[in-house]
Amino acid sequence: MSRARPAAMLALVALLLFVATTLWTQFARADLDWVKATLSLYLHGPWGLALRTAYCLLALAIAVLGIALYRYSVGPRRSAAAPLLFCVAAGGLATVAIGDSWLPEATPLLAPLIHGLAANTAFLCASVGMLLQAWYLRREPGWRGSAALLWGWAWLAFVLLWMHVLWRGGPPRGLGQKLVIAVIVGWLIWLALALYRRGRTTGTR
Repeated sequence: MSRARPAAMLALVALLLFVATTLWTQFARADLDWVKATLSLYLHGPWGLALRTAYCLLALAIAVLGIALYRYSVGPRRSAAAPLLFCVAAGGLATVAIGDSWLPEATPLLAPLIHGLAANTAFLCASVGMLLQAWYLRREPGWRGSAALLWGWAWLAFVLLWMHVLWRGGPPRGLGQKLVIAVIVGWLIWLALALYRRGRTTGTR
């Protein structure tokens, strides 16, 4: 498990860069109302390139965590389903980031469809992958404490996601979407920290 520490550190650095960039754009973009504007609107205009790069870093973190947990797990519920979902989610995020850099000008009618499909795929696959991964970790040696928290946290993200999708009369769309993203990213950060600590513990035995 100590071999998972570099992967955990890489994911953690990518996640923190995503958080820093996202928070910065909320203050730097005075032309957008952070409560009403979804994060996708920040992909264009000032600091748009920085945020698209941060999206790719988030995609990298999701994929790295999924693959690392699969490779270095030994529990009876080890399965490729969760890392596969994480990789598909990462692909969706990367498609949003890269596609939004040129699709709106190249194919203005097709760009919103591709963006929406890729973003929805990323959200859905990430949330389901979180549930599966947390469930697997409940039977993973040394993960019981963290797995219980991650399991409840994953359900919170899943419920908030569907509330955001279905509850049209709820909070402003921008605030609702950013809350879902914050919960998911927070879960990933906790997972990366737990994986790093677990690797350090096993590596010193």
